[in-house]
Amino acid sequence: MLEAWLPGEEGGNAVADVLFGDACPGGKLPITFPRSVGQIPIHYSHKPSGMRSQWYVDYVSEKVTPLYSFGHGLSYTTFAYSDLRLSRACATRGESIDVSLSVANSGPRAGDEVVQLYVRDEFATIPRPVKELKGFVRLNLEPGEKRRVVFHLPINLLAFYDEDLKLVLEPGKISVMVGSSSEDIRLSAEFEIIGAEKMPVQERLYDCPVEVLPGDH
Repeated sequence: MLEAWLPGEEGGNAVADVLFGDACPGGKLPITFPRSVGQIPIHYSHKPSGMRSQWYVDYVSEKVTPLYSFGHGLSYTTFAYSDLRLSRACATRGESIDVSLSVANSGPRAGDEVVQLYVRDEFATIPRPVKELKGFVRLNLEPGEKRRVVFHLPINLLAFYDEDLKLVLEPGKISVMVGSSSEDIRLSAEFEIIGAEKMPVQERLYDCPVEVLPGDH
């Protein structure tokens, strides 16, 4: 199945190229795709016990899981993830952690993969999402080619607004997840934010710099 939203004047040619195999698809869903209108609201970054139309078990006649998850997308080739490393085990306000991994095209033809970095704040004074997208990068890889991806994750990017609507960082464990979609997580690790009970952050960050290196780095 190919989803093509407002593809433009050359959209027909692009769709035909993908359907006939002349081009290898590499798109990813920017939304969570529900199975039924009855599932709405549904999104990948819900709180642990809320923001879903059904919290605990499947519906009587339908599953609670989405039809297609946020970040989902298929290809005519396959990609292998390996060797996840964190540059440090602890960090604090104003610092950063390098999250690096290797991605290889393990299939028969050239293709694009969108590598996605998610985090989860395991313990906080207010409920935090089960998963948050913090970085991504598109790779074009030939068959057998491997590249090294390095996310330079700023710790301030993990700040959130507390019960007093102040932008803060709190100490605690952060889970790091890297994968091909919000549900297709291939590698995981964790680090710890250290410091005072609540560390004020002056400015909200939205960008995680990313670097792509040759595969032998």
